[in-house]
Amino acid sequence: MKCVFVTVGTTSFDDLIACVSAHDSLQIIKSLGYNRLVLQIGRGKVVPEPFSTESFTLDVYRYKDSLKEDLQKADLVISHAGAGSCLETLEKRKPLVVVINEKLMNNHQLELAKQLHKDGHLFYCTCRVPTCPGQASPLLLLLRSAKILQR
Repeated sequence: MKCVFVTVGTTSFDDLIACVSAHDSLQIIKSLGYNRLVLQIGRGKVVPEPFSTESFTLDVYRYKDSLKEDLQKADLVISHAGAGSCLETLEKRKPLVVVINEKLMNNHQLELAKQLHKDGHLFYCTCRVPTCPGQASPLLLLLRSAKILQR
């Protein structure tokens, strides 16, 4: 079972959870050959409804003592840009897409993501809400175009 694991760490990042659990995102994830999406939502207010069909499963939880097992099982990780989450994922040699939380003040996450991208370790984007009907978010565009994510 090919799995995408999404983590927001101990904080909340509702824009990321809403974006990745949206119908268009689920369609792209499925088209890339993934059949399981696990969302670690932290203390967010956006709580997608878990479901399971013959071809796809969505699991949702707030916290676990350790993300080690979810990271190990993941074929792709989509994460906030917290240093701990990024480094733990990279230590496991998992493909990583970092999504910058633009609502944070003094955004140190962007600096970290830019440097790790420059060093060839990850892709990064935002999940900025599109301003025009039919326009895809940066996260959706990245998922559609990044061939490395189709391992």
